[in-house]
Amino acid sequence: MLTLTNIKKDYFVGEMTVPALKGVSIEFRDNEFVSVLGPSGCGKTTLLNIIGGLDRYTQGDLVIGGKSTKSFKDRDWDNYRNHSVGFIFQSYNLIPHQTVLANVELALTLSGVSKAQRKKRAADALAKVGLDDQLTKKPNQLSGGQMQRVAIARALVNDPDILLADEPTGALDSETSVQIMELLKEIAKDRLVIMVTHNPELADQYSTRIIRLLDGEVIDDSAPYTHDEEKKENQDTVKKHPSMSFLTALSLSLNNLMTKKARTFLTSFAGSIGIIGIALILSLQSGVDAYIQKVEEETLSSYPVMIEGQGMDLTNMITDLMKKEEESVPEKEDVIYSHNIMTDMLSTMSKGFSKNNLERLKKHIEKTDDFKKYAGEIEYRYSTVMNIYDESGKQINPNTVVSALRGDTDASAESGNNNSMMGASMRQNAEVWNRLFDNTELLKKQYTVLDGNLPKNYDEIVVVVDKNHRISDFTLYSLGLKDSAELEEMVNKFRAGEKIKEPKQTSYSFDEILKLKFKLLINTDYYTENKDGTWSDHSKEDVYVRNNLLKNAIELKVVGILAPKEDAAVDNTYGFVGYQSDLMEHLINKINDSKIVKAQKKQEETDIFTGKPFDAGFDNMNLAQLEGYIAQLPEEQQGEFQGYIMQMQQQGTPEEEIVKTLKDALKKQLNTATLEGNLEKMGVADLNIPSAIYIYPKDFEAKEKITDLINHYNDKAKEENKITYTDYIGLMLSSVTTIINAISYILIAFVSISLNVSSIMIGIITYISVLERTKEIGILRAMGASKRDISRVFNAETLIVGFAAGAIGILLTLLLLIPINAIITAITEISGLAVLPPNGGVVLVLISMLLTFIAGLIPAKIAAKKDPVTALRTE
Repeated sequence: MLTLTNIKKDYFVGEMTVPALKGVSIEFRDNEFVSVLGPSGCGKTTLLNIIGGLDRYTQGDLVIGGKSTKSFKDRDWDNYRNHSVGFIFQSYNLIPHQTVLANVELALTLSGVSKAQRKKRAADALAKVGLDDQLTKKPNQLSGGQMQRVAIARALVNDPDILLADEPTGALDSETSVQIMELLKEIAKDRLVIMVTHNPELADQYSTRIIRLLDGEVIDDSAPYTHDEEKKENQDTVKKHPSMSFLTALSLSLNNLMTKKARTFLTSFAGSIGIIGIALILSLQSGVDAYIQKVEEETLSSYPVMIEGQGMDLTNMITDLMKKEEESVPEKEDVIYSHNIMTDMLSTMSKGFSKNNLERLKKHIEKTDDFKKYAGEIEYRYSTVMNIYDESGKQINPNTVVSALRGDTDASAESGNNNSMMGASMRQNAEVWNRLFDNTELLKKQYTVLDGNLPKNYDEIVVVVDKNHRISDFTLYSLGLKDSAELEEMVNKFRAGEKIKEPKQTSYSFDEILKLKFKLLINTDYYTENKDGTWSDHSKEDVYVRNNLLKNAIELKVVGILAPKEDAAVDNTYGFVGYQSDLMEHLINKINDSKIVKAQKKQEETDIFTGKPFDAGFDNMNLAQLEGYIAQLPEEQQGEFQGYIMQMQQQGTPEEEIVKTLKDALKKQLNTATLEGNLEKMGVADLNIPSAIYIYPKDFEAKEKITDLINHYNDKAKEENKITYTDYIGLMLSSVTTIINAISYILIAFVSISLNVSSIMIGIITYISVLERTKEIGILRAMGASKRDISRVFNAETLIVGFAAGAIGILLTLLLLIPINAIITAITEISGLAVLPPNGGVVLVLISMLLTFIAGLIPAKIAAKKDPVTALRTE
């Protein structure tokens, strides 16, 4: 079964070669008790280590089961030691932090035996050596004889073909030595036992064969194997590859770490410091991000990306003006130059002013989901005016309060041009009737329903007050809840220099507000058809409107009272009435289906109010004729139009564009009736062609995405279809982005330093552990553990330390967040700002484990490369 042929073993010490074995040739029987005797240094242990596969021979051949080992690789030797050889050492070589049962189980674990079978076989092996009542004890709780019995049980548990004993009785008393020898003699009945000993008496008494060595050579063999004997070869000596499971590696490492609890905790705590710092920063960053996102979502509802029918990119305009300022450098130091502020501004504004094709843009927005993905709300506004009356029949919209403050009597001055370039934000502040978001979720995030409910039908409205349940007198006058005559009287007194008495504060119950009703009169209802086919306008006839029109008007009912939530960033100083987009759509559809609108569209060349053709006097004029016509106008109007012509010519505007612009301006200035003017007067609008599009981003990042989408749209569009938009917070965003990036870079630098320090420290601690567990490495290798298994043991240890460091870091972070949040609340009144996201906590623990794993790779590799023979000699 086992044959040594001319085995030589040399050790190299510097340039010297020290021979340990000098051509040893021995053949062993399948079952015999062989004792190897000889003085110290004669090569007995070296011979045993070569037979056991712990050491490699320099020359010769070791034949196992008829198979030469010359071509054996590391994994083949590992298999051999695990399945075919059992070791019994003089110093027992038990793993101190494992129980008796676990020590015996270990060899079976490497063989891939299942857990249940492993425990049973280990317990049976211990029972055979008389230790079935010591399973749960640690080695240091046993006597020397008991520990040697555990070592014998461990050697036998895998049912090896060969049992190798190196001075098994060297550390035992005489009585215990006899017990161990009797046990080995019994074992040798069915397998090969090779024992190295210094005790010739024990060898003579128990061995069936004695081999004597001297200076690395066999000098005597009491029962040499002869070729006349029938030799039974076991061709299946080397079995399947052993492999330690990762759970076993974890168990070994955990038990080892638990024997050094204080050091393990301090190491884990030191490793957790970096995790704590990162977790705290992550908590603050996550909390601030969540708070900012919430504020952004609510604040941006007041600062949408605005795209007007006729618009200007104010951001580009400001940027261009700033660029001109920066580029302005005096050519001569002793000369004064004119500073063309007004002309530069007018020139820049004229370049940025354009007409937007909102019909095409609306189709694009609705066709793709990109805008909806980043927008909390997309609002389409229309030029149609809502004519609203209170219950007394007084018109309250369009709003006449500002006119009263100015002393104007013409309410139309307030309605103005809905496409006015600068009027959008002013209208938004002065408007009392405002469209609510269709996004109910966003609406509920921003507002609390104080009483009633949100609108469900197109004719239902809500009154919105501020956080303190207040509504301004401006809104009360605008809604007719307070008499506007009182306001006009105060204005007159103010102009006269008289002292104004402050009016008393009024209050309204929720029930009073919820009982309010208003009338919405469809714009086309003001007009009636005459017998001659023309139409009459009754919009200025208040009595006629009250007596004949309002009884059939749409009734608007207040169904709820809303207030901004306490933590909402939005607030409404004035208060307003909110309606759904359905109401505007209903109004536009009613107007478009009216008889007068259909009649005007059918007679495109005729003004249905006069029955005469629209004035076409300008239609066929060229530029020279237009200039001649302008020369006949009053001097004030002449100067205005001539300056306008000169400015466009200086800018290189094409003549046909100048002609078109002049015609439109003349018609509007001279109040010349046009088809478009009549339809606008009736409130006609196309739902597919909004007068403005307001896109409310979800947050700052989404705002960037939306502007990118618009820019991408412009890149693909023809020149006439390009969109200009107003982005009030665009310049502010660049600063915010810079700050966020700077903070990110600082955090990255901080994290890198912390993690590098932690990694170096864990690597050092792991290397110390390798040095401390060197003997354990030798024991595991003797049982057949591969280099990969040894690496796995120390990798498991680093993972345990990494997990402990991460867990301690997260736990301490959660505890620290309590006082940190208390301090933040006391300073900023923002509660619960710092919050560690659960996913972030898990990721940090995983990062801690990954970094400790990486840090432990080099020490684990060092451990795997340790020579098992040298490792076993380590104390």
